[in-house]
Amino acid sequence: GDVYKRQPPPAAGPSEQDLFQQNVKDGFFDFNKSDIRPDAQQALTADADFLKAHPDIKFTIEGHCDNRGSEEYNLGLGDRRANAAKKFLVNLGVNADNITTISYGKDRPFCTENNEACWQQNRRAHLVFGAESKQ
Repeated sequence: GDVYKRQPPPAAGPSEQDLFQQNVKDGFFDFNKSDIRPDAQQALTADADFLKAHPDIKFTIEGHCDNRGSEEYNLGLGDRRANAAKKFLVNLGVNADNITTISYGKDRPFCTENNEACWQQNRRAHLVFGAESKQ
């Protein structure tokens, strides 16, 4: 019999990390605000669909700000942004236990020019595959 013929191993597809990076979008914010605006709602709703389909993925939401304002203020604002994004995802059914939040304030800008186009890129909740290790 053919019953005992070994099945060929399945072709290795993209890893969960690859899929995460291809599918998961950041949410962007208005200046000094941490509410989820419509374009961010769309991005995060798509993220939630992906994350619910991959319930084992743990990830970190980084809160980022542009470079205006004090360090302390921006750390607080980044924290509110990360948590607003987390709350939005959890409301859509993503497991809160899979989500770590961290604020980088203005410490890790994506773009360093002093203009609105650049600042807009820096005002974001950035989703990163894997949980940040808590020290």
